[in-house]
Amino acid sequence: MQQRLSSAPSELKRAYDVVVVGSGYGGGVAASRLARAGQSVCVIEKGKEFLTGEFPSRLPELRRELQLNGGKLRSGSRTGLFDFRLGTDIHVLVGCGLGGGSLINAGVALKPDPRVFADPGWPEEVSGDGLLELGFMRAASMLRPTRYRDAAALTKYRALEAASAAFDVAPVAAPVVVSFEDIVNPAGVAQPACTLCGDCCSGCNVGAKNTVAMTYLPDAKAHGAEIFTELSVSRIAKGEGGWRIYFAPSNDQESDPAFVDARCVVLAAGTLGSTEILLRSRTHGLCLSDRLGERFSANGDIIAFALGGGERVNAVGVGHPPKFVGDAVGACVAGQIELTDGEALDRGMILQEGVLPSALAPLLPVFFIAGGRLLGAAQSLIKGVYQGPLSHLHTFFVVSHDEAAGRITLDHDSAQVHWPGVADQPVYARVDAALTKAAAAVGARYIKSPLAATSMGTKPATAHPLGGCGMAENAERGVVNHKCQVFDGRGSDVHAGLYVCDGAVIPRSIGVNPLLTITALTERAMVHLARDHNLGFDASSRMPQEADQALS
Repeated sequence: MQQRLSSAPSELKRAYDVVVVGSGYGGGVAASRLARAGQSVCVIEKGKEFLTGEFPSRLPELRRELQLNGGKLRSGSRTGLFDFRLGTDIHVLVGCGLGGGSLINAGVALKPDPRVFADPGWPEEVSGDGLLELGFMRAASMLRPTRYRDAAALTKYRALEAASAAFDVAPVAAPVVVSFEDIVNPAGVAQPACTLCGDCCSGCNVGAKNTVAMTYLPDAKAHGAEIFTELSVSRIAKGEGGWRIYFAPSNDQESDPAFVDARCVVLAAGTLGSTEILLRSRTHGLCLSDRLGERFSANGDIIAFALGGGERVNAVGVGHPPKFVGDAVGACVAGQIELTDGEALDRGMILQEGVLPSALAPLLPVFFIAGGRLLGAAQSLIKGVYQGPLSHLHTFFVVSHDEAAGRITLDHDSAQVHWPGVADQPVYARVDAALTKAAAAVGARYIKSPLAATSMGTKPATAHPLGGCGMAENAERGVVNHKCQVFDGRGSDVHAGLYVCDGAVIPRSIGVNPLLTITALTERAMVHLARDHNLGFDASSRMPQEADQALS
């Protein structure tokens, strides 16, 4: 039986060696590695802990896990799993829960094109000291990206194959952080095999997805880390011999803030969360770079659809236990079309076939009926999404490159992205053209925005926010150095014991799903932290020896 990782807030001590704020890929790595180094580690997460089987599987449950934030707008629980930040220029979706975005992402683990790290926006040391490759190796060892060996037999993969005729480029199986066999993983956690239900993006109720809550966090707990949920950190301040971290219950923001002290703080609350905490901290006197909040990137993200083709796609999840018995759906992403550009990095893109979670199934006819997008709407309402016209729905996830020209600011004490003219970024025209061709290749119609009639409107949206605390050589150009240490606002000097380890430190779009890069950069930062403080940690696996050898 799965054991909870989190402890009651009453057990939180007054002081620790290290406080990690956030529990996504960056927070998980930091907690695991520093606990292994013998440090007393406290992890503070604003969301809830979900055990396997507790993720929303039906529409009413999903609605309860939805929070909307934008300016004065505030609805839903502050611990809702799906945190939508509605902006005037662009919307952002982030995960809220123990495990962060890993709970609701598609789990695609790709290394960026080497040209990404050759960009002068990065400090030279990132690609020059050899530790980034070690970071990628350690990330892959723990998260275990796998290409499903029977991907080509899946109905939705064959549908992508038909669409790929528009580009004369065959799709390939995508590496995803999903266990397709029963296994005891490197953190010592038993995981069952994926049932191919397709519900990766609403939370894996099977336990097969290799989330941070299944990997790095159990490892941290096993090495002594203490984990606390439903607590929101508002700001940090310098204290005697270290740092003071102010927090309050996530759903009781009116209560007086409590605090915990630490010699070292690792901010890993995500691109918006970490930037928000530093922005608030600056208003209370903490000296930081003037570049704080700049270089926000949406990573060239597009989620779009094609409908009306003659062939079945089978791209709506069935859940676990299954709501419909038919052909296997597969993991959320099983295949992708890689459209690279040898001359111009930023013109490349990756088109992935995706799956909509089963909990959304009752809403799909409503989305696609609007504006006459769905012929035979009555038939879809009668037969449902698994047999009617919506069984022919293509879902496309696209990652590419944008100009990283957005800015995160505080609006009503909450992080909001401002990016006037973002919809006119060249990337969106390039992606629209590519998806129009893909849809035409299968006799379908490209649908750019089925949510136009909702509060989401037609603005761009991203689930891969990057930047705000970008890496650079000095405070005049960025917010953190190549080790993820926070500049104190003067040249290359840093605040001792203050780090940012998440997507906020990435200074540009990377053109791939960012989970592996965030994990690798944090693994690299932890090696530097250990060296700088004469610490050591063993990064070896906790899985049984025979299983470890089989994976190597």
